[in-house]
Amino acid sequence: MKNPLYLLNCYLKEFDSTVTHVSDDGSEITLEDTAFYPTSGGQPHDNGIITTTDGRLFNVIDIIKKDGVIVHKVDKIGLQVGNIIHGVIDWEYRYKLMRYHTASHILSTLINQETGAEITGNQLYHDKARVDFSLENFDRSLMQGFQNKTNDIIRKGLPVNFRILEREEAFKIPSLVKLRKQLSETIKEIRIVDIADNNFDFDHQACGGTHLKNTTEIGEIEIYELENKGKERRRIYFRIKE
Repeated sequence: MKNPLYLLNCYLKEFDSTVTHVSDDGSEITLEDTAFYPTSGGQPHDNGIITTTDGRLFNVIDIIKKDGVIVHKVDKIGLQVGNIIHGVIDWEYRYKLMRYHTASHILSTLINQETGAEITGNQLYHDKARVDFSLENFDRSLMQGFQNKTNDIIRKGLPVNFRILEREEAFKIPSLVKLRKQLSETIKEIRIVDIADNNFDFDHQACGGTHLKNTTEIGEIEIYELENKGKERRRIYFRIKE
């Protein structure tokens, strides 16, 4: 399979492709190319539909990665290897996740810059997101500060761009050095998400998820909950104000 289509074009809503494999029970398929995003990195899978040239319709109900291959689970059997299909993404759902994902990058970077905390995880939902980080002491009054600073960055209208770099080239970026031990040596290329313009170089992270073109598309976030998950484990929840 070629590079997933969403890696460099997160706004691709429809695409054409060919079925390359069907599971024995007919419920899972792989495609020559796909714009459907699989559950990965704290971002849930896309939803959508697949139609064939003879008018049959299949709902895409789950998408996962198996051994580096994107596998689509459909709601009924009938697809065969060689079928030409047209995929349509549930764009309203995907776009909401894109807004949350880009917002999570901004908030995570600010937490790291302000406290030195390591970001240990994140999870996106259609109506909220959370960021986990390692910090011994955390003053709850700082939440409002993080909220305001995140919204300040959002309002700057920073472009969000992607680069795919060779492994060694990617690790020349200071913020990515700590990933060297976490990423398998088998990963030779790394996709970088840049949030920056000529006047303000804000963030560069390795990420395979879907993102916006500009920070202003996020809107405004609200931090509404902080959890203490144990020693040096903190969790922030936020939502986008509609």
